[in-house]
Amino acid sequence: MAKRNNLFIYILIIGIFGIINTEMGIIGILPLIADNFHVSVSKAGLLVSLFALAVAISGPVMPLLFSGINRKKIMLLVLGVFVLGNIISIFAPNFTIALIARVIPAFLHPIYFSVALTVAASSVSKEEAPKATSKVFMGVTAGMVLGVPVTTFIASATSLEMAMSFFALVNVIAFIATLLFIPSMPVKERVSYRAQLSILKKSITWLSIATVIFINSAIFTVYSYLAEYLESITGVSGKTTSLMLVLFGGAGMIGNILAGKLLTKNAMKSAVFYPFVFGAVYTLVFLMGKFTGPMVIIILVWGALFTLGANISQYWITSAAPEAPEFSNGLFVAFANLGTTIGTVVGGLFISGMGTHYIILGGLLFLILSLVSILMRNYMYSPTKQLSR
Repeated sequence: MAKRNNLFIYILIIGIFGIINTEMGIIGILPLIADNFHVSVSKAGLLVSLFALAVAISGPVMPLLFSGINRKKIMLLVLGVFVLGNIISIFAPNFTIALIARVIPAFLHPIYFSVALTVAASSVSKEEAPKATSKVFMGVTAGMVLGVPVTTFIASATSLEMAMSFFALVNVIAFIATLLFIPSMPVKERVSYRAQLSILKKSITWLSIATVIFINSAIFTVYSYLAEYLESITGVSGKTTSLMLVLFGGAGMIGNILAGKLLTKNAMKSAVFYPFVFGAVYTLVFLMGKFTGPMVIIILVWGALFTLGANISQYWITSAAPEAPEFSNGLFVAFANLGTTIGTVVGGLFISGMGTHYIILGGLLFLILSLVSILMRNYMYSPTKQLSR
């Protein structure tokens, strides 16, 4: 049983990596895509922004609509659409076709994400669920942090088409592994749409949504411009920046393991202390950001906190509505993306208004807001009333 559950988790990690890599990996090859389709880099950026917008829009809706369907069939459907979209992108005759081939699969992104997290949590005991979902988040971390440099390397060493083929290859592997090794998973007790939507009537749900938005805004206010910060404030070269980003990603993988242990041991205390610890790290970045040596050490801690925040966000919203796991995971995907968008916009405003160094202040502001929402939830819902896995 344990071996079968581990196999489930590994397949889900590959599937999540394939989808997130499709979303984020393209960032490193945008200039090549712009040249290939004879469009500006800013227009090529629509491949990223419209993908994220589609995810945010479909996040609350699609997991709800597909919540009664066999979970294996859902995963195969999503992975199959991503494979098809990847292949069309490779051979697209113009930019419009490539854009459509990207955006359509993006609407299915939240379905796979929510199902993967739900399946991972249900494959183990209630107490071990945070550890299982934290392992799935390794696929997210790998896709976000390693997808860009790997895809960029393939493109530089071979061609743009080979780099985009990498997206398709990972999704094909996940599709075949799901088809062969994951058994049929029909939904035994289907929760009605009305019952799932009823979680939106609970104030604990909206407090949890606010926390998800604030934590992700706090993270991406700074992370979205981390490369810019390292080059303009720390003063390191482009190659050193790439190396530090890889270190950040490696630390993020460790952060997933740490998140599983902390959330299993004491989720509420972990959530309360998170803004304080992250705030201390941001303060150190603000004070020591000009010094390369200290920044290397800070980057390692920062990377771990990056993924810890994602795990806390997911736990926070699903623990508020355990009766609707797919829908609550869909809400997590949607509002985490909204937080990412808000954080990126606010970070840009701080850069244009005060300078790159002061994006840290934006991050600290959102951390304060996240702490307020966390404390409000803890105050309004005593430990005996709080819903947990």
